Amino acid sequence: QVQLAESGGGLVQAGGSLRLSCAASGRTFSTYTMGWFRRFPGKEREFVAAISWSDGSTYYADSVKGRFTISRDNAKNTVYLQMNSLKPENTAVYYCAARRGSGLFVNRSEYPYWGQGTQVTVSS
Repeated sequence: QVQLAESGGGLVQAGGSLRLSCAASGRTFSTYTMGWFRRFPGKEREFVAAISWSDGSTYYADSVKGRFTISRDNAKNTVYLQMNSLKPENTAVYYCAARRGSGLFVNRSEYPYWGQGTQVTVSS
């Protein structure tokens, strides 16, 4: 079992940056694949990025490639999402998610553990 808590959301102007953090409880964090998802109003959560525990490999949604970077610090039980060159259309609630096992997973149904989400608002 792992519990997740996101932080770092807020209001930023277009073109700005934010770094989201997700702190995880549990002693086996290093064996969890971690993902970031986001939910637009009235929509289902969509995949943003994932990072494997085994080799640190990453995978991104096409819409964020080159602007967002996912990383993890296993010593701090924390995963990050660095978001640069933010656009108003990036406004959403961002969630981190976790699952046991290696690999890169893009479907929300593959993640059993979720944080409560953090709001990111990008003004034009």
